[in-house]
Amino acid sequence: MRNILIKEFRLSASPLSFFFILFGLMFFIPGYPILLGAFFVTLGLFYSFQATRETNDILYSALLPIAKRDVVKGKYAFVCSVEGISFLLMAAVVIVRMTLLKDSPVYRNNALMNANLFALGGALLIFGLFNLIFLSGFFKTAYKIGRPFVIYVIVVLFTVTAFEALHHFPGLGALNAFGTDSMTLQLLMLLAGALLCVIMTVLSCGTACSRFEKLDL
Repeated sequence: MRNILIKEFRLSASPLSFFFILFGLMFFIPGYPILLGAFFVTLGLFYSFQATRETNDILYSALLPIAKRDVVKGKYAFVCSVEGISFLLMAAVVIVRMTLLKDSPVYRNNALMNANLFALGGALLIFGLFNLIFLSGFFKTAYKIGRPFVIYVIVVLFTVTAFEALHHFPGLGALNAFGTDSMTLQLLMLLAGALLCVIMTVLSCGTACSRFEKLDL
């Protein structure tokens, strides 16, 4: 698996996938739906799958002396690695905003979602949705990328809208906590997002492996 992952990073990945990791810094932007930063990270990953299609990378990988399931797992390992690096960047921004910048007026007067642990849980949910909808959809054909990505984009837009609206409902204001306020709730929301991301990724990978093994390239 290590060699497959190296191959993904060195040969298959689009440079845009690495550049778009920097969109995790969007968690610094006030007055902006920060969860779109997670979406842009997945957009960068989409470009790698576009390159995969154009270069026939899937066929090349399938001709290597490895199991077909390992081809799928290599793609998932690459995607999860980029998502993990992006998440660490977002987490670093959140820590800064929850400590050094917690009383900054530009953030205190922001009507949109605050960068806190709940927002990090939302970012993990978006990564899980990408893995569940786009990755498993891609491996239906190992070629078509448009339809699964469009479905994913629609779902993400609804998800981001819901997350942005939640803290405006009565009794849910704690979801938009600043600093270390409502820390227990924040941690629970982060753990929930992480759990959903893991479940969706595992289920998606199993489905993608089954689909790809039945696929006649």
